[in-house]
Amino acid sequence: MILAVTGGKGGVGKSTVSLNLGAELGGVVVNADLAMADLPTCHGPDFHDVLAGRAAPLEAVSTVSGVSMLPCGRTLAGARACDVTGFVSAIEQVADEYDHVIIDCPAGMLADAGLPLVAADSCVLVTVPRRFALADAVRTKVLARELGAGLCGVVLNRVRDDPPTEIVERTLGAPVTTLPESTVIADAQRHGRPVATATPESDTRERFAELGRVIYSRRS
Repeated sequence: MILAVTGGKGGVGKSTVSLNLGAELGGVVVNADLAMADLPTCHGPDFHDVLAGRAAPLEAVSTVSGVSMLPCGRTLAGARACDVTGFVSAIEQVADEYDHVIIDCPAGMLADAGLPLVAADSCVLVTVPRRFALADAVRTKVLARELGAGLCGVVLNRVRDDPPTEIVERTLGAPVTTLPESTVIADAQRHGRPVATATPESDTRERFAELGRVIYSRRS
């Protein structure tokens, strides 16, 4: 299954969800934010190199903090060298070797955000309980449906008391997993690690495990 983690709005936690889903599903996380990569990187070829024709997709997959990952470079020159017409083919080559491919999508509604949805079988929407973010999530759901990526789950991130879970589930039409404001997540992020390896017995880890189970049960 190729799963896009999207949401439209920047800063809602897509990269955090992508990394932790990679740990829970045992999949490869693809950092598809070609201009503003946010996930951990490593030495060796990256997604910029793949899309520039300098490396094969599987050659660029490495293990970072216990998670298989196709990282992305962080230079403007690397982003400019990318030929995005090879994006879908690169993702499909990784999917031929791995059961789960999780694409960390860039923010926005432009072509670079749409490409992961073209490649994906399904998507997870990440949002926060703010009106502007929920509006972006609705627009992203429409775009995903138009591009053939069905919605299989929603993450309502940074919730506090009495989150609008039922309203979000009814509006977006998919199961909602809530993630509270958490020092556990912040500490794991600071070290570039998924919660499953940083604090495996925490309630936060169980939330990510629950999301993984929801996605697995609704896989295409």
